[in-house]
Amino acid sequence: MTQSSTPLLIVEDDLALQKQIKWSLDRFESVTASDRESALLQVRRHQPAVVTMDLGLPPDPDSVSEGMKLLEQMLAIDPALKVIVLTGQNDQANALRAVASGAYDFLAKPFDPAVLNFAVDRALRLAELQAENRRLQTLQSSDAMAGLITRDAEMLRIARMTERVASSNATVLLLGESGTGKEVLSQGVHTASKRTGRFVAINCAAIPENLLESELFGYEKGAFTGANKTTPGKIETAHTGTLMLDEIGDLPHSLQAKLLRFLQQRTIERLGGRSEIPVDVRVVCATHQDLKALIAEGRFREDLYYRLAEIVINIPPLRARAGDAVLLAHSFLRRFAQEQRRDSMSFAPDALRAIEQYPWPGNVRELVNAIKRASIMAEGNRLGFDDLGLPAPEDTGAGNERSDLDLRAVRDAAERQAITQALARSNGNIVKASEILGVSRPTLYDLMRRLAIK
Repeated sequence: MTQSSTPLLIVEDDLALQKQIKWSLDRFESVTASDRESALLQVRRHQPAVVTMDLGLPPDPDSVSEGMKLLEQMLAIDPALKVIVLTGQNDQANALRAVASGAYDFLAKPFDPAVLNFAVDRALRLAELQAENRRLQTLQSSDAMAGLITRDAEMLRIARMTERVASSNATVLLLGESGTGKEVLSQGVHTASKRTGRFVAINCAAIPENLLESELFGYEKGAFTGANKTTPGKIETAHTGTLMLDEIGDLPHSLQAKLLRFLQQRTIERLGGRSEIPVDVRVVCATHQDLKALIAEGRFREDLYYRLAEIVINIPPLRARAGDAVLLAHSFLRRFAQEQRRDSMSFAPDALRAIEQYPWPGNVRELVNAIKRASIMAEGNRLGFDDLGLPAPEDTGAGNERSDLDLRAVRDAAERQAITQALARSNGNIVKASEILGVSRPTLYDLMRRLAIK
């Protein structure tokens, strides 16, 4: 048997010939069909990669209409299906018509078993290669956000949005507090795009103003003292790739006009140069500042803002991402424990509660630092809240799990609040309150009794 994970489908209404084809292809796992309906059923049930079929099928085996209809329907179900048409010696015109309609190949009857085996084997190999290529493309798309670890609904929406905009050339502006993962998302935009160049990042706040221009735009030899050779800038280095301008809100006003000109014309001039250099680059910007407030203060150009803000993505802080702090903490601990060769490290319940309750003003960056420090400095392999340098959590000693995660308590609290509000709206009228809540009056009485609501 072949190693293919899906069977070959043989469509032939002549049962003797069907048996002969199946015998000729005995090294392949196969299923059979003798008419259009049974063939479609087998395609849906077994999802074959390759089909051999006769165009002359009942109820009119002397015509190719049923076979051509089957070919069209099978390809509608699976456009990647490889269909090998078996035709009579004098029926080449219909075979070519079938190929034009999407069939992979055709062979004339009576067929040579060795040639049929070769055709099927080649079709299977091609189908496997194409399936692998589709799988890798899917992985590339999903891997674009591989650095983003989250279960928060808003962050998942942002990840999907990032993947959607990645294939365009639109300039993306990422807004969010420091440490929320803006560079991870920038890398995701680049990875999910079709750009072949490099991902180049520059922090506009970390480089002195007098050096930032040469860092961005490059310089010619002799442009200034110490310019001993012509040096391309970050923008030029990112040609055919992605340029991330981190902390764009700190870009000096003197450079904002030059950056705007580049974004409009997609050409640069190096310091000391006289020629314009065309650059094909995707620009992603990030800042924790309120750019509109900076515009109002005259510190940021409004026209530059609208050039940068073609797509704006607001990244929520870690404290607003339900469950993400603990999820990230587990991931970081696994990574750092492996680096420190302390694979058995884990969190004590009080550490998990402390991670959940702490507001993380430094966001993911602060969390990373806390976990890394604890993985190095902790004496034991079970980390407590004190190992992380966090305040003692509430409810310590009250059990291993937080009471606010008890489903019965959560449900009772929600029901108590809903009933109280319904009674308030109905001014204590039980009939009206039950109508508001969508329950019967006896059910409402039972709930009020159980929840001690008078």
